[in-house]
Amino acid sequence: MNNTIMELSSTFSIANILTVVVIILLLFLSGFFSGSETALTAASRSKLRAKADKGIKSAARALKLTENTEKLIGAILLGNNFANILAASLATHLLTKIYGESGVFYSTLIMTFLIVIFAEVMPKIYAISNPEMAATRVSPIIGPIVLVFGPITSGIQWIVGALFRLFGKNIKSLQQANSAQDEILGAISLGHLEGAVEKDDRDRLLATLDLANRTVEEIMLHRSEIEMIDADSTPKAILEQCLASSYTRLPIYKSEQENIIGVMHAKSLLRTVNTEKNGNKPHFNEEKVLEIAMKPYFVPETTPLDDQLREFLRRRTHFALVVDEYGALQGLITLEDIIEEIVGEINDEHDKITEQPSQDPSDGVLIVEGNTTIRDLNRAREWNLPDSEAHTIAGLVIHEAQIIPSVGQVFVFYGFRIEIIERKKNQITKLKINSIKDS
Repeated sequence: MNNTIMELSSTFSIANILTVVVIILLLFLSGFFSGSETALTAASRSKLRAKADKGIKSAARALKLTENTEKLIGAILLGNNFANILAASLATHLLTKIYGESGVFYSTLIMTFLIVIFAEVMPKIYAISNPEMAATRVSPIIGPIVLVFGPITSGIQWIVGALFRLFGKNIKSLQQANSAQDEILGAISLGHLEGAVEKDDRDRLLATLDLANRTVEEIMLHRSEIEMIDADSTPKAILEQCLASSYTRLPIYKSEQENIIGVMHAKSLLRTVNTEKNGNKPHFNEEKVLEIAMKPYFVPETTPLDDQLREFLRRRTHFALVVDEYGALQGLITLEDIIEEIVGEINDEHDKITEQPSQDPSDGVLIVEGNTTIRDLNRAREWNLPDSEAHTIAGLVIHEAQIIPSVGQVFVFYGFRIEIIERKKNQITKLKINSIKDS
């Protein structure tokens, strides 16, 4: 009886009770570190930035903490492991006092359960449910902790880096940190797969982000298709050509088409023709043609589309002539061409409606024009045809075949069967495309 009382008295001594209290506090501290790690790493920086711009100081602190994720995670993991190890050590000490050597087993079992449930799973689930709110709440406490543990984490990072170098690895090269653009692209694609983003919206967003990776050469109107005005033509002929044209801006050349001396705007021409003052007749002549023409604006064919878009807006112009590295005319590009890369084809009442890809009811293959861009086909059909070597489907066929195919020839590449069904001189004008994977 006395022995039992002494054991109970020993079990419930003040020291043991304090040890239990400390263990509980350490579990809460571990849970705080675990939840903070999840919240600060999962929080959207754009949402934190929006809150910070509204004057929420805790959001600004959280945003600043996420700027150096290595230092942040290092400090949190250091604090978390310290709390877990100390709690486990105290529990082992306490239970071995009570149960002897078997206390180690009891301590391992109990602490594993408590740490997993209360210090890991529950805090992380709470933090991930609303990471931005959780991040703003923990940032005032985590900030000073990161500051205090900063030198220690820096030392740890140096040791880790040295160990990697010892094995011939560079820690910087192992890091797979995605850029902000990659994250946005991934979010848009995931949103489409989950049904939150419509295909058209996805295509427009992806096209906007992709402007920097594409050049003027890819979307320009080729020089063979440019409608031009001969400066040596009579004023009447120039007027008639402008009225008959579906374009509002026409390049003017002298002697040869490579020699562009100006750009005629239909509005300027008509304004001049209709100018009458005090009953005088309009004085439209050859000198006036060059006088009212705009100076030509030339751009390199390698110019990124986003740069060209900004340049159009800065110069307040819609029209540019494209030249290669030797200054030779290659084509022309308009502001509308760039906008169409984002929103799709824009047709007005004067545009020639190009034939759209159509489905052949007899065999289900796609019939397309040769000048259809690979990018448009990929976007419309969810295909993955390469566009690095050629911009149009006809160009891709010629590149792969290494010849100019004849009508009736069939090629198979990249999982597609392509048949030439129409050709004009050396230009492939119409093809049949069938996905072998779908057939």
